[in-house]
Amino acid sequence: MRYSETLQLFDQACDFPADHTTVVQQLGDVKLVAQNGDSVRVSEVLNRTGETKYESSEGLYNSLVGNLDDNFIGQKYYDDRAGSTAGTDEVRIETDRL
Repeated sequence: MRYSETLQLFDQACDFPADHTTVVQQLGDVKLVAQNGDSVRVSEVLNRTGETKYESSEGLYNSLVGNLDDNFIGQKYYDDRAGSTAGTDEVRIETDRL
């Protein structure tokens, strides 16, 4: 399962507020798969959080996403909206056109 699908899973499978232990018992064996093929169980990620209770599916999702390994976030420091390419010192200047 992709991590982006877990919000819907949490919404459907859990009653909130939910205890950390209950969530891990219900959903801990769900495997999350990164784009590079690596996988991790939900329980492994949530056990890093130190949380004891989740007030909502969004809170649980945010806790999960905030504790995922770098393999799940894609290319680090990549910004497809930037005006220049990483590693160059060029600055793109827009000029007025008449």
